[in-house]
Amino acid sequence: MFFTYLCLVIKIGDNIELPDFPLLLAPMEDVSDPPFRLVCKQYGADLMYTEFISSEGLIRDAIKSRKKLDIFDYERPIGIQIFGGDEEAMAMSAKIVDATNPDLLDINFGCPVKKVVCKGAGAGVLKDIDLMVRLTKAVIKSTNLPVTVKTRLGWDDATINIMEVAERLQDVGIKALAIHGRTRQQMYKGSANWKHIADVKNNPRIKIPIFGNGDIDSPEKALEYKNTYGIDGIMIGRAAIGYPWIFNEIKHFFKTGEHLPKPTIVNRVEVCKTHLQKSVEWKGEKLGLLEMRNHYSNYFKGIPNFKETRTKLVTLNSSQELFDLLDTICQMPELQAI
Repeated sequence: MFFTYLCLVIKIGDNIELPDFPLLLAPMEDVSDPPFRLVCKQYGADLMYTEFISSEGLIRDAIKSRKKLDIFDYERPIGIQIFGGDEEAMAMSAKIVDATNPDLLDINFGCPVKKVVCKGAGAGVLKDIDLMVRLTKAVIKSTNLPVTVKTRLGWDDATINIMEVAERLQDVGIKALAIHGRTRQQMYKGSANWKHIADVKNNPRIKIPIFGNGDIDSPEKALEYKNTYGIDGIMIGRAAIGYPWIFNEIKHFFKTGEHLPKPTIVNRVEVCKTHLQKSVEWKGEKLGLLEMRNHYSNYFKGIPNFKETRTKLVTLNSSQELFDLLDTICQMPELQAI
């Protein structure tokens, strides 16, 4: 059984049109930067977001926060995601984001990490829906962009409140909602519970697009969850790290019921080189090389007898040496069949 596309679109606000059942790249801290987004866009991501950006950092003019505002026309449609727990700071940062002209502004009410939650931001706001509504209102009033939200099911299993969150945020004007099917307490452990996401989608009060997120790591699972839970699209996070091909693989499977061939070692090397080149261009040689070290294991995951080469990839300090090493990988006889 496979899904046949209809001539439909998913709309976010008045001006953003996505293909029927779009595939979204999740915003991920220290991952979803422009170099990573480039390769995901090349391989089928329909809508992407920046790394989340601190509202407090933006209004203090922090260099790291400002750098995350960098977006490029080839990425469109692209959303900038902000987080924070103070209404005034969120409103001011929304004005700053508005001036950079993304296609939408997304609010993070789902990040579970302690340093964010302790500031009353991210998933910490799930304990205070009234505050969540006030923060969202403040952002909407301060921008001309469509505002969307990414969040979780609730703080813990005893306080799952995603239905109330969805209704109230829709009522104040958000244009789409992405839901990660875990609570904050779960962090990234256990399995995502998509039944609650389906309940939101099937609520007759809900008119905005509902995107599901959590545990999608194969075309089969993507199709199963689409058919089972009836959501408007899927947001993919960790499964795309080092494997941007997943977007086109899912789309091809939806259309044909068949699998695309897996990327060869040459494919892996070429995409890794593109990612590396863009990382150095955007961040500079030192930081670009350092942050790429988080990606090599994923690009070459499952390659046999690769430990020694992987060690070299994460220790070399020259981009030219790294490009030379990547070129030699394609020549390794034992990898030619991959």
